[in-house]
Amino acid sequence: MAKVELIMPKMGESVYEATITKWLKAVGDKIDSEESILEIATDKVDSEVPSPESGVMAEILFNEGETVEVGSIIAIINTNGEAVSSPNGAIETKKELKQPEVSEPQITDDIQTPVVEPIVEPQKAEAKGSSGRFYSPLVKSIAKKEGLSLEELDQIPGTSKDGRVNKQDILNFIDNKQASTQEQVPTEEPVQDVPKKEIISATSEPVIAPATSISGNVEIIEMDRMRKLIADHMVKSKQTSPHVTSFVEVDVTNVVKWRNKVKDVFQQKEGEKITYTPIFIEAVVQAIKEFPMVNSSVDGDNILIKKNINVGMATALPSGHLIVPVIKKADYMNMVGLTKTVNDLANRARNKQLQPDEIQDGTFTITNLGSFGNVMGTPIINQPQVAILGIGAIRKKPAVIETPQGDTIGIRHMMFLSLSYDHRIVDGALGGSFLKRIAEILEGFDINRSI
Repeated sequence: MAKVELIMPKMGESVYEATITKWLKAVGDKIDSEESILEIATDKVDSEVPSPESGVMAEILFNEGETVEVGSIIAIINTNGEAVSSPNGAIETKKELKQPEVSEPQITDDIQTPVVEPIVEPQKAEAKGSSGRFYSPLVKSIAKKEGLSLEELDQIPGTSKDGRVNKQDILNFIDNKQASTQEQVPTEEPVQDVPKKEIISATSEPVIAPATSISGNVEIIEMDRMRKLIADHMVKSKQTSPHVTSFVEVDVTNVVKWRNKVKDVFQQKEGEKITYTPIFIEAVVQAIKEFPMVNSSVDGDNILIKKNINVGMATALPSGHLIVPVIKKADYMNMVGLTKTVNDLANRARNKQLQPDEIQDGTFTITNLGSFGNVMGTPIINQPQVAILGIGAIRKKPAVIETPQGDTIGIRHMMFLSLSYDHRIVDGALGGSFLKRIAEILEGFDINRSI
């Protein structure tokens, strides 16, 4: 019986585990090569895992909702079309697999890339605590960042296979530790004369929202994992950056006419549809070169100006969620390269095929509010960036046209651009000048340029 082991793939340089969110195939189902078998989620992105071979699903070793380390075997596929017999086709979970004989227990903590055969490596001494328990690189990284000792790690009850500690276990431990520390009664000190206002501030407890009474006419929907991540990211952004938003109205008539003129030829020649997005990205890149401070981030009292221009584009998913794939080194791409990259990332984002590395390291973000018919908006900064551009809907409007013979009124294609920026380092003069420069580039677009 020919068997193929399905391995939990590595989803990025800093990703050591993933959660199985949904099995798309059950035991006994036929599977085609490259057909999606399951959906997985990391802290950064949701993705689908394709089958390496055609065959029949023989065994499923982990249930939905379980967090699995990279490199672990998660399922068995029979390539000769035979399924492992199991009562009523039930999923066989966490079945022990025969491992090669080695001098130490089989551990996959240090596996760095997906492989067909499990890799067995000697474990480093620092991977163990005094209890002899092993910890994944992710868990050790969190422990180091939070200042946890190996003795404290050994106290954490593990909920993963064989009692191992996963990310959620250590985060729960840290939260409980912080809560218990806050509840400790401070030691008595000599009473000093303190203004009444300060006493109230120092002793007042956090405000607790009153309990909400819910009637039978209210539908309760629990946030899914991705919505929780988005909510947390948005709240942290507003808490981190003092947001200011500037607006400008732009005449994009030349842009619209040029795209209408070349779109059919472009698709025949390049096999791609050209949208407005790569045109806007090109204008943003040019403006960033003139105002590099906008392409930066804040690190304490330091400003980090990024040399690479990596433009993120907010993309709506069929689920209603939003994800931001990143066009890396956009300043090195021409219009054809930008178009192909934009289309590829957008398509793979909607089909859950993005890798975590493709949504990281952005230095500036654009979001197309016009795709939903909105004329303007105040977007929230994508941390740790310092600015985000909102693109409104393009609409035909009567406008004043300045000519050498005098002013006239004509029908023009107009749109609003909005720039939200971090007022800690981007002042109104810089933010306004940068936004105005983007408008000038778009209004001066060469209608006769070649593809």
